[in-house]
Amino acid sequence: MLPIDVAAHGSRWRHRHPGEKALLGLGLTVCAVVLPPWPGALLVAGAALAVLLGPAGVAPRQLWRAWRLPLGFCVTGAVPLLFQVGGPGGFLALAPDGPAHAGQLLLRTSAASLGVLLFAFTTPVSDLLPRLVRAGVPAPVVDVALVMYRISFLLLDAVVRIRQAQAARLGATSRAAAWRSAAGLAATAFVRAFDRAARLQNGLAGRGYDGTLRVLVPDAPVDRRFLAASAALLAAVAAGTLVLERLV
Repeated sequence: MLPIDVAAHGSRWRHRHPGEKALLGLGLTVCAVVLPPWPGALLVAGAALAVLLGPAGVAPRQLWRAWRLPLGFCVTGAVPLLFQVGGPGGFLALAPDGPAHAGQLLLRTSAASLGVLLFAFTTPVSDLLPRLVRAGVPAPVVDVALVMYRISFLLLDAVVRIRQAQAARLGATSRAAAWRSAAGLAATAFVRAFDRAARLQNGLAGRGYDGTLRVLVPDAPVDRRFLAASAALLAAVAAGTLVLERLV
C-alpha cells in the first residue's frame, strides 16, 4: 500500500464518518479557492496544518512526503505567470504583475492541496467508495473504482518485485541494460495487468457476480459536535480573512 493509505487506515479519525471529514477537508479546499489568496490562503493552510499535525495525528515527515509532490505541481504552475511572451520587452520578458499573480496562485493551490490531504490522510478509499452508492453515484462506477483501486496495488507490488529481480541480475549496470530492463518491466507489467483482469473476471463469474459488488460498510454514526466544530472553523477562517483583508 502507499504510505498515505497506510496512514489513513491507522488514523485517529479512521472510524469517523467520511462525510464529517469531507466537510472539514474539502471545506478548507473550497475556502482556499473562493477566499482571497491573501490572507485567506494563509489562514486555510495554517488551519489545515494545525488539524493535520494536531487532532488528526499525522506525522510531519509523512505529511511532507505526501505534500511535496502536489507542491511541486503548484510551483510548476506558478512559474509561467512570471513571464510574458512578446510585447515591448522582447520575445520573453518578465510580466509586469507576474510575481504577484504567481504568488497568489501558489498560495491558493498549496493551501487547497493541504485541505485535500487532510481528507486523504484520515479517510481510506475502501471506507469512502461503498458509501458513494448511497450518495447517488451509479453502482457500476463505484464497482469499477473498487476494482481499479485493488488491482493498482497488485500491479505496484508486481512492479517492485520485477525491479528487484532485475537489479539482482545486474539489469542496471549500464545505460543500455537499464533501457532493456525498463522495456522488459513495461512489457511484463502490461501482460500481468491483463492476466490479473482475466483472473478477476473468472473469480467474479464463479461467485455469481450479477453486476454489483456487495461489501460490508462499517457503521459510522455522524457526530454532530464534530460537524459543528468543523463549521465553526470554516466560519472562523472566512471571517478572519475578511477582517484581515480590510485591515491590510
